[in-house]
Amino acid sequence: MQPPTLRTSLLHPGQRIAVAVSGGADSVALLRRLLEERPSVVLSVAHVHHGIRGAAADEDAAFVQSLAAAHDLPFHLHRTDAPAAAAILHETLEEAARNLRYAFFRQLMLDGQVDAVATAHTLDDQAETVLHKLLRGAWTEGLSGIHPVLEDKPGRIVRPFLDNSHAAIQAWLLGLPQPWREDASNQDLAHTRNRIRLQLLPLLRTFNPRIAEQLARLASISADEEAYWQEELGRLLPSLLLPGRPSRGGGRAASTHPEEETVGMELARLHALHPAVSRRVLRAAARGLGARLSFEQTERLLAMADLAPAEGSRARKAELPGHITVERSPREIRLTRGTVPATPPVCPAYEFVLPGEIRAPEYGVCLRGEGPAVASQSAILRPWRAGDRVTLRHSRGPKKVAEVLDRLHVMGAARRNWPVVESQGEIIWMRGVEVEAPGFRFSVQTLPG
Repeated sequence: MQPPTLRTSLLHPGQRIAVAVSGGADSVALLRRLLEERPSVVLSVAHVHHGIRGAAADEDAAFVQSLAAAHDLPFHLHRTDAPAAAAILHETLEEAARNLRYAFFRQLMLDGQVDAVATAHTLDDQAETVLHKLLRGAWTEGLSGIHPVLEDKPGRIVRPFLDNSHAAIQAWLLGLPQPWREDASNQDLAHTRNRIRLQLLPLLRTFNPRIAEQLARLASISADEEAYWQEELGRLLPSLLLPGRPSRGGGRAASTHPEEETVGMELARLHALHPAVSRRVLRAAARGLGARLSFEQTERLLAMADLAPAEGSRARKAELPGHITVERSPREIRLTRGTVPATPPVCPAYEFVLPGEIRAPEYGVCLRGEGPAVASQSAILRPWRAGDRVTLRHSRGPKKVAEVLDRLHVMGAARRNWPVVESQGEIIWMRGVEVEAPGFRFSVQTLPG
């Protein structure tokens, strides 16, 4: 049995690569295949315990740790609470787990421990992703699926296994022989991706046995199309997007509100563009103000600009997500991002004593903490505040909590109420990350609600 194909062009001599190993067949095979590239690359193993599946997840972590030890590789273990993050952020469990996983990968690179992280995405994963995006109504960038390289300064995420099927990988492991772990949740049809894998793709294979390869080609074509359009927009947008509002003197005036931002586009210039270009220009203008437009929202703006048919009277004003207002004048269409009203935290602070336990239903947690001192030590569970700093494990020094939340992609109400524990002026616990607080240990139980 031939070994799986490895995209060696994604690797560089001397590169320090953390291989993301869940314990499943694909990631175990990626590690075994990359071992053949030593000593050209420097390997370590990264594993995330998502706080899901109880004892089975503990066994996965132990399996991966023993695999790393068997090949004399450094082992990076990260424990997190995906169910709690999903509840707070109103995400699916799959989305929350992925975001926490990639936040850990970024932290490894930010801390200077590795230059890149390799994930074991396969041809089947690519096909599933394209179908998933298609079903959700993705634009071209969504149909590009899983990219071989994800630049994430100061490092990169690489996917060297995208040319291999899951079946071929399993056959190679059986021939070594090399055991792996099976995740029972992969058979749970409550997850959309599992239904795509177990029901939709087998059905599509009855129409085309090579449907996975065809979908991967569609992803490759879409990625190239998107790269072209990004370059083209970079050339066009500076002359099409007009900052501020038109003034009586013929120029343009900035908003009187410092947090407000306005961009306009002349209708005559939009009309001269091909519809494919004008659609992308409007979407890029909205994205520059922080809004990602759906197809329906984009078509509404095209109709406002007389670039698409409109039902009934043509609207001259519309509201978009992100506090963005769209206005049409006789000469231009303008997008304005207004100020977002400040909302005070709604979750209370809880004082407790270490060692001890605090039950905080507003945060959805029951938190048990142990302190380093023999005597009791007071602590407070509260929402983070502007100016808070936290020292993450393996980091070089304190970081702003706001920056950590940015890396975790925490926004909205969840961001305002993201919990931390403070004791003697220092943050010793924060949801979703490992805090460097010698002697302190916390266990978290997710509360229903």
